[in-house]
Amino acid sequence: MKSLISFKVFLLVFLSSKFVTSQTPDNPWSIGIGANTVQVLDESVESKNGFGPSVSIGRYLGAGFSIGANYGINKFKINDINTDYTSVDAFLKFNFSSKKFSPYLIGGYGLSDFGKKLTFEGVFKSLGAGRTIHGGLGFDISISNKISLNIRSAYRWSEEKGTYKHLQHMAGFNYNFGQGDSDKDGVPDNKDTCPEEPGLKEFNGCPDTDGDKIPDNKDNCPEEFGDEIMNGCPDSDKDGVANNEDECPEEEGLVEFNGCPDTDTDGVADKDDECPNEPGAVDNKGCPWADSDGDGVTDNIDTCPDEAGSIENNGCPELSNEVVQTINELATQINFAAGTDRIQGKAVVESLNEIKTLLDNNPDGNLIIEGHTSSDGQSESNLLLSKMRAAAVKDFLVKLGVNPDRLKTEGYGEERPIADNETLEGRALNRRVQFRTEF
Repeated sequence: MKSLISFKVFLLVFLSSKFVTSQTPDNPWSIGIGANTVQVLDESVESKNGFGPSVSIGRYLGAGFSIGANYGINKFKINDINTDYTSVDAFLKFNFSSKKFSPYLIGGYGLSDFGKKLTFEGVFKSLGAGRTIHGGLGFDISISNKISLNIRSAYRWSEEKGTYKHLQHMAGFNYNFGQGDSDKDGVPDNKDTCPEEPGLKEFNGCPDTDGDKIPDNKDNCPEEFGDEIMNGCPDSDKDGVANNEDECPEEEGLVEFNGCPDTDTDGVADKDDECPNEPGAVDNKGCPWADSDGDGVTDNIDTCPDEAGSIENNGCPELSNEVVQTINELATQINFAAGTDRIQGKAVVESLNEIKTLLDNNPDGNLIIEGHTSSDGQSESNLLLSKMRAAAVKDFLVKLGVNPDRLKTEGYGEERPIADNETLEGRALNRRVQFRTEF
């Protein structure tokens, strides 16, 4: 019991110290030396604990796991008889953290021998050693980059005769060494930017497959010799667009066209331009718009592309001012009764027939028929009435034989009076239609 108390005091002394992190993947190997004591748990015997040396070797695997082996010897008393204890086992260890204080779980399989010293003559079992399974808790405390304190207690269990169930307590120091280099490129894992790929020291362990002095982890084209300014990619045509982004890698071009040229500078790259040597329209695949009728209005905006017209009339022919003036003089005879769109009266019919004749004699050009009203009534109803009056005149002219495609109608209600709406004469004049050539 006294020895166990001494062991616990020993633990408390070390636990009160402050340490820094030690074992890391950079020092994966460890050799340990320390002391152990055994506590027999069989109540049928009396035992007195003693101390003895122990040694271990371990290898860090990663993700907190380590494997290793322990060897320990001890002298103690069982039933007042001095005896020897020997243990040897393999273990698997899991550390919960790599911080200053790192607790861990340990478990393994090995041999324990009460009463004989374990030698390597023959097989362990033939020497009377009992097979044991052990599991326990411990912790590592790092003292320096290479040295750490290791303390643990493990329960050792066996059903073999001559082997007691017991606790084994261990305390000692580990010397950690050996730099981890997973990819064997001479760059330790802690300094290796690419620890899973063999690389070069000058690039912190990363490879440079294409030899362009740009490591693969920063090279957008790791298998093609390239330029640093192009992030490791080549620029064959030297136009400032890397080959991997250049749609025309063999032709010097423009950045805005992904490395393709625009010979005629019309805003359409040559590869998409059906007229690459002639400036054209973007919405016409880089070709200029045609002017089929030669009137100065291109077909894309020419309302009458097959018939020469005026620019003012969107490329369509128009009636002369003289003809339109004559038609409007005739239109002064076309008046409507208040609130109606009926065409009636000999003078009205005669005027419409003359207008039809003028249109027949002047086949080029269209007309817009405007309907108007006086201010009598509501403005909304007057607007509708004006449209109806224009439509009535169009219908009459169509019945006379005028092509309906030459006529359009609009209504303005009471908005455009030509006379005073305060008089009967003025209101009668405002109930009218007017004509204009289409612009």
